[in-house]
Amino acid sequence: MTAAHQSAPAGMSIGSVLDRLRPEFPDVTISKIRFLEAEGLISPERTPSGYRRFSIADCERLRYVLTAQRDQYLPLKVIKEQLEAIDRGAATVGSVETRPKRPRPLAVARGEVSPEDLRTDREIRVSRDDLCERAGVDVAFLTELVGAGLVTPGPAGFFDDDAVLLARTAKAMAEFGLEVRHLRAFKLAADREAGLVAQIAGPVAKGRDAGARQRAEEMVRELAALSLTLHTCLVKAAVQGALDR
Repeated sequence: MTAAHQSAPAGMSIGSVLDRLRPEFPDVTISKIRFLEAEGLISPERTPSGYRRFSIADCERLRYVLTAQRDQYLPLKVIKEQLEAIDRGAATVGSVETRPKRPRPLAVARGEVSPEDLRTDREIRVSRDDLCERAGVDVAFLTELVGAGLVTPGPAGFFDDDAVLLARTAKAMAEFGLEVRHLRAFKLAADREAGLVAQIAGPVAKGRDAGARQRAEEMVRELAALSLTLHTCLVKAAVQGALDR
């Protein structure tokens, strides 16, 4: 620990902690710190009025987490296990293994998407609180997703099951150090793919016969399912190529 770190005042506000960390971690935000607290990585004290007060140890703990994410690409689950080992006295910061001791189970997704999976004619009303509970995220994280256009509530303010899955997936990606702003690239790519599908199915929907709209909707689902499968194949090939470099 450096002398500068040792001179940090006790009982720092979250803003003061942010100022201390940003020179070393320019991408860190207040939302990120709150998210790490919600995940149990840090436990700052609270004043009677509810404000967070961070100690020097809290600041060093944050620095440890951010360094492990940036330099080792470790998921939060592994970092948390390392910190718990330190808390138990089973290891010190310098002696903790920087790699998982056993293979970590990977997130599983189906390799192919059926057109039936893309039907949107179901009526599901999930409240904001229910979404947070089911997806395992806090309100601040959900607010970020909504602000970035990744999750959109309906006219009455409710969400659907797809929003729950998206929030849960975004949280899983956040454990690898990807923030909500990084996920905007996926949203832009999806919008471009949807625009291409609309160009193909649009003329069909404008047909004058009674079944035109239904045929167009079926075409959209089929094309969307194929595009998702194609996207999966392309990403798989690209990732393999990146690892082979």
